Amino acid sequence: MAAELDASNWSGEGDFTQQLVDWCADQPAVAAVRVEDAPATRSDVEYNFVSNEIYLRFETRARVERGRLWKVLPINRTVEEKLTTLGAIESDLTSAEEFGPPDYADEGMIQYLRTEKIIPPYQTKGYKLIELVRIYEAGTPSRV
Repeated sequence: MAAELDASNWSGEGDFTQQLVDWCADQPAVAAVRVEDAPATRSDVEYNFVSNEIYLRFETRARVERGRLWKVLPINRTVEEKLTTLGAIESDLTSAEEFGPPDYADEGMIQYLRTEKIIPPYQTKGYKLIELVRIYEAGTPSRV
């Protein structure tokens, strides 16, 4: 089952972003994918800088923990645990042939930076497309 996708705050720019969104949505441990334009997007005559952010919400499963209250009364507590982590997603992306290792990663973010030269038909001079994509876990505190 594919993950729920929210692209309402995304302009659709960025082929590499689209590849990442499709890959993330196909992962069985990802419940939802939200993609947004980042405020750093810029455009000029010689270059086009596209910045996007992807937020992932992971599937969870309930697990019962057994314990004792005051060392006498037995109690059961239901705990929700995530089926994957951002570190595991980074590892899977690194091993995927079409993505490879990220340009930067830490415990709260995965970042890819891709550049390509675009020469539209019937034009002699093209422009450079720079695409920055950051992947976060949804619901985590802001990094700003």
